[in-house]
Amino acid sequence: MAEDNSYESMLCVKPEVHVYRIPPRASNRGYRAADWKLDEPAWSGRLKITAKGKNAFIKLEDRNTGELYAQAPVEQYPSIAVEAVTDSSRYFVIRIEDGTGRHAFIGLGFADRGDSFDFNVALQDHFKWVKQEGDLAKLEASQSAAPKLDLSFKEGQTIKISIGNIKKKDAGGAKPRPVGGGLLPPPPGGKPGGVLPPPGVLQTLPVAQPNTAPLLDLGSPVTAAQPSSDMWGDFTSAGSKYVSVYFSSYLCHHVSFSRFHHRFHLSSPQLQQRCCQIRMGAV
Repeated sequence: MAEDNSYESMLCVKPEVHVYRIPPRASNRGYRAADWKLDEPAWSGRLKITAKGKNAFIKLEDRNTGELYAQAPVEQYPSIAVEAVTDSSRYFVIRIEDGTGRHAFIGLGFADRGDSFDFNVALQDHFKWVKQEGDLAKLEASQSAAPKLDLSFKEGQTIKISIGNIKKKDAGGAKPRPVGGGLLPPPPGGKPGGVLPPPGVLQTLPVAQPNTAPLLDLGSPVTAAQPSSDMWGDFTSAGSKYVSVYFSSYLCHHVSFSRFHHRFHLSSPQLQQRCCQIRMGAV
């Protein structure tokens, strides 16, 4: 048999455990701690759980000298090597061996329930790790047995890639901007987000024609008159010519149209009478 060179690791150590002599199992329902003489343990000492390779070992040692009292090898858990009793969580039945093939079943008890919990978890964690290692080894073996797919290029081999839905740009450069029909951008000083009228409204609005006529149509040129103290003298000297007179809102304050200019075509007597009415507040 080849020598096992794997190292030994420590899984759990409990300073105080008790060993009991147990009667033969009466039925297939399992062992009961109530059938043992719990107040008279056969041995008391220290417990260690070690692991070497895939196997775990429960070792019972003297707490002072470290001398080995008994050892129970565990190849899997739960199994016949470690079995919990049916009436308590602090007691177990383990199978010990002397190394010559002989074995015996003894009762194992913990004074504290937390120690029995640690004992149970240490064995579960170890064999969970063993199972994961076995699954990983099987996966690696199956991958190595499968033929490898060679995706490398052979010598002189080429590939062709076709990329669709790509339109070539026009050689003439950018598209020309449309002439007419569009709205002009707002002036630099304008507020962004303003509401512009629809194009139809802009086209239907009449364009104001500039008034090129002179403000005062005086006919043939005449010599300039001397300034007079009478503010109405200019209107009297206008004769029968038509005069364009503009009155702003501060003069025509009784008229409801603010800053609206009124244009009158009046003869000299009518103009003088109209101005007098305005002066007296008739309009």
